[in-house]
Amino acid sequence: MSTTNAPEIALTISANATAEVKKFMAAEGVSPEVGGLRVSVQPGGCSGFKYSLLIEDQAAEDDTVLAQEGYRVFVDPFSMQYLNGVAIDYVTSMQGSGFTFKNPNATGGCGCGSSFSA
Repeated sequence: MSTTNAPEIALTISANATAEVKKFMAAEGVSPEVGGLRVSVQPGGCSGFKYSLLIEDQAAEDDTVLAQEGYRVFVDPFSMQYLNGVAIDYVTSMQGSGFTFKNPNATGGCGCGSSFSA
């Protein structure tokens, strides 16, 4: 496996989001030493791209692996170009709970909060 351990991007994950990721990893029985959180960008959504978060058992061969507090984050080469400077948080409000993304590189977005254009 040729994963890269040197961060090539600045990706911020809040303490609230970290706590939720750890809960999901524990619920799925994923070891933080090998598995982690995949953060990716995919074509689609109402603005052109959408964010995706998945718990995975291990990194893919071409992933960049970022060390977080007690777990790892996997980013594929396509998503890398869109995630630099992104801040991920987990918020709870009267409308519900969920992960939020703040992307300084986005040129547009929509009301759903998980779709953007670049």
